[in-house]
Amino acid sequence: MEDFRLLFVGGIGRSGSTLIERLLGELPGVCSVGEVVHMWRRALVDDEPCGCGVPFRACGFWGEVGEAAFGGWDRLDPHAVLALKDGVDRTRFVPPLLGPRPPAALADRLDRYTGLYDRLYTAIARVSGCRVVVDASKHASLAVCLRHRYGPRLRLLHVVRDPRAVAYAWGKRVPRPDATATSPEQEMARYSPARAAVQWTAQNAVLAALHRTGTDTCRVRYEDFAADPEAAFRGIARFAGVEGVADDRGRGPIGPGGAVHLSPTHTVSGNPMRFATGPVRVRPDTAWQAGLARGDRAVVSAITLPTRWRFGY
Repeated sequence: MEDFRLLFVGGIGRSGSTLIERLLGELPGVCSVGEVVHMWRRALVDDEPCGCGVPFRACGFWGEVGEAAFGGWDRLDPHAVLALKDGVDRTRFVPPLLGPRPPAALADRLDRYTGLYDRLYTAIARVSGCRVVVDASKHASLAVCLRHRYGPRLRLLHVVRDPRAVAYAWGKRVPRPDATATSPEQEMARYSPARAAVQWTAQNAVLAALHRTGTDTCRVRYEDFAADPEAAFRGIARFAGVEGVADDRGRGPIGPGGAVHLSPTHTVSGNPMRFATGPVRVRPDTAWQAGLARGDRAVVSAITLPTRWRFGY
C-alpha cells in the first residue's frame, strides 16, 4: 500500500468539511481518519475516543495501525512529536516552506516530521486495505509540509465558506464530547469575529498559494455543496480518483433531498459530528444571517474584503 493516494482536506474549521470527509469515507477504497494533526496530543496523550466510540488505545483498528507504523504506540514519544511539530508545522514557517528549498535546519525538521506522517498514512492504507487515505486536518501549514514529502501524490481538497458564516460558527460555545479528564480543551476553541476573519484570510490564502505552486487542488464552496450536494460530491469523488461512486442501482452516498446515511468511523479527532451515525440530511446552514450581529458582520466583511472576492464572496 505504499502507492496510496493522500487526499488532504484543507480550510479553516467550521466550513462544513467534516460532512464532506465523512461522505468520502463511505466510498469503497477510501479510509477517512479525521484530523490527524491533533492525534499526537488528543489520542496519544489524552486517550480521547476514536470515532467508533472507544478510547483510542482500546480501538483495534488504531492498535494495528500503531503496530504497523511504529512497532506499537508505546514506541513513539508523543511529546517529542509535539515539540517537533512546533518547530515546523506553524504558520510562521509557511513562507520559507512555500519555496522549493527551505533552510537546512528547517528542512531537517520537515523531513523528520513528515516522515512520521508517511509511516502513519502507509500503515492506515495497509490496515484498512484502502487506496485513498483522507486526512481532514485542515491546517494550511501541514498541507505545505506534506507537499514537500508527496509532491504530485498529494491532492488538496480546499473547502471554503462565507467568512461571516465561519465567524458566527467560531463564536459559539460548544462542548467537546470527546474530551477526557486530562484534555486541556473541554470546549471547542472560540474566536472573536476579528480573529476568525484574520484566520479565514490567512488559511485560505496559503491553500490558494499551494495551488499556484502546482499542488493538484479541487476547491469546493460550502454553499455550492449544500445547494446541490449530489452533483458537488460526484466532482469531489472524481477528484479523489474514486471509482464506483454509485452502486449497481445508480445510487451514491447522497440520496434525494440530500439524504445520507453515515456509518461508524475510526476518526481520531475533529468536529463532534464525527460521532454521528445513521440518517443525516445535507441542508444549507444560514443561521449566521440572523445570528451574527451587525457590527461583527461589518468587522468580518472589512477584514476579508481584500481576499474574499477570489473565492466568490
